[in-house]
Amino acid sequence: MTSWRDGAVAPVADAGAGNWVDRYAPAPLRPYLRLARADRPIGSWLLLLPCWWSTALAAIAAGQTYPNPWLLTLFAVGAVAMRGAGCTWNDILDRDIDRQVARTRNRPLASGQLGLKAAFAFLAFQLAVGVAVLLSLPRFAIVTGIASLGVVAIYPLMKRITSVPQVILGIAFSWGALMGWASVFRSIDDPALLLFAGSVCWVFGYDTIYAQQDKEDDALVGVGSTALLFGAHSRLAIALAYCACVLLFGCALASAGAGLLAALGLIGFAVLLYRQVKRLDIADGTLCLVLFKSNRDAGLILFAGLCADALLQRAVSAGLI
Repeated sequence: MTSWRDGAVAPVADAGAGNWVDRYAPAPLRPYLRLARADRPIGSWLLLLPCWWSTALAAIAAGQTYPNPWLLTLFAVGAVAMRGAGCTWNDILDRDIDRQVARTRNRPLASGQLGLKAAFAFLAFQLAVGVAVLLSLPRFAIVTGIASLGVVAIYPLMKRITSVPQVILGIAFSWGALMGWASVFRSIDDPALLLFAGSVCWVFGYDTIYAQQDKEDDALVGVGSTALLFGAHSRLAIALAYCACVLLFGCALASAGAGLLAALGLIGFAVLLYRQVKRLDIADGTLCLVLFKSNRDAGLILFAGLCADALLQRAVSAGLI
């Protein structure tokens, strides 16, 4: 077998063969990129989308033509850095558990591609990038962002003590729903809170789908997940979470004064969530991964609707339409 020192190790199960890290990245960098999940960018998208929704919803409420491009860029950089930092921290804490789980045993720390000191150094680098992004935001948004760090730090430990770690993940991954609004208005108002609550439900639903891949190993290792908690009733739990998500998002849009195009974006978002529930087979791990990843497309449809609505409302108010 080729040594991991040559960079040629089997990819983690959900990274997929032929991902860009394995194909193009220099061999010495591959373990670090794998640790940050750069070979699986879906997590960065799912962390970023609530930030972008919030920024776009704030643009509608503020009468702006489009979301602030600088904020969108900062949130994109921050999402990649903080998702990578969160994954690095997760793997540091879970390295012994990961060795016992089929899907995760090839992760850099579990497989020995990286040592603990190197992982901590890389974690510090990613956090430094995240802090630099945070300090580029308005003061109120900086304070709001700092408030999320405790949730991010404790999430990897939650599966050891609760059957619903997806709730904590939902809070951590949905914090961006507050950040965009806070950056525009220097406050957290009802639309942002409703968007945040809906996003927590969204994350709870899609991560319950994702967790179906690990439920047998999780049961053997002795950690909790909603896939194990709900078992054969997982489809119903996911459907209820998604219904709550769409309802709360609808209330957020109405509260912010969003119009028809935002509503159409929400409808498109809801249709993709419905298709996930309809197609779900909790015994098919490959399908569960495909459905989980489709949440990026659902989120981009909603974001596009919000952006189009901001543009339309601005055009109408300016008498152009």
